[in-house]
Amino acid sequence: MSVKSDGDTLIFNATMRKFGAPQTIIHRYRYWSVMLRPVQVTLGSVILAAHEPAHAFSQLGKASFTELHEVTAQLEPALAKAFDYDKLNYLMLMMVDPDVHFHVIPRYAAPRYFNGGEYVDAGWPGPPDFSRPNEAGAEANHHIMDRIISCWA
Repeated sequence: MSVKSDGDTLIFNATMRKFGAPQTIIHRYRYWSVMLRPVQVTLGSVILAAHEPAHAFSQLGKASFTELHEVTAQLEPALAKAFDYDKLNYLMLMMVDPDVHFHVIPRYAAPRYFNGGEYVDAGWPGPPDFSRPNEAGAEANHHIMDRIISCWA
């Protein structure tokens, strides 16, 4: 497994560590990291975490907002190529983990099959159902990460 990187040395904030950094990082930018969400709400669920020490979206610098455009322009096609999602939800919840981050949840009208497993979007067509995640262990998560990395432009 390899990680794509566009940045210098990174100090992981508490939210990034909670979601498994550095092992779960798919692509690292200067101001953001895309990380595999260890608990897969749907196939290909990721975390988009800001590097700046901010607990409110408005506290991020202009450079973070500018780079966010680049990140989403690469993230969305990579997830589409990897898993052919029907919709993509960006959720900024920050109720438990205070550092600025999004849960990026691919949405599926029908089950997806990947690497021998079935992945269901339990909330479709409503909001994602975080209480009914898909069973994906460490090995399955490594395959999901590798697939996303291989689809990154």
